[in-house]
Amino acid sequence: MTPVRSAPKAAPEVVAGRNDLADEVCRELLRAGLPARRSDLEGDPPDGSGADVHVDPLARGGVYVDWRTGTELRTTAVEIFAKGIDYTNPPPVVRHYENVQKLMGNALLGILASAGFQVEEADPHTHGSAVRVTGRRP
Repeated sequence: MTPVRSAPKAAPEVVAGRNDLADEVCRELLRAGLPARRSDLEGDPPDGSGADVHVDPLARGGVYVDWRTGTELRTTAVEIFAKGIDYTNPPPVVRHYENVQKLMGNALLGILASAGFQVEEADPHTHGSAVRVTGRRP
């Protein structure tokens, strides 16, 4: 049996820098009036809506920001999605959920760029609709 190899982790000083950057991201989102939290440190609150900022400690990781809708919309959309849908014509609640995710992702990109961060869309295969924050602009 071949042993499973885990992905290499970033050096401790790199992870520390990412943690500092994630804290700055939270502060700026809060200053802009958006709910924001470090779910990787605080866990998920009961509602869990708002900007979810977290650090991926892997070597190829970084700081990511996901938007989480309110529980009611998220749960309803996921339950319908799990039952199977026609992807060419999704039910209105699923379409609304997807639109909110896309619109808030674009808003996060714009707000964080305006605050002086270097941002980009994350790889959708590994991070869904998250925004990747790579640092501060010089």
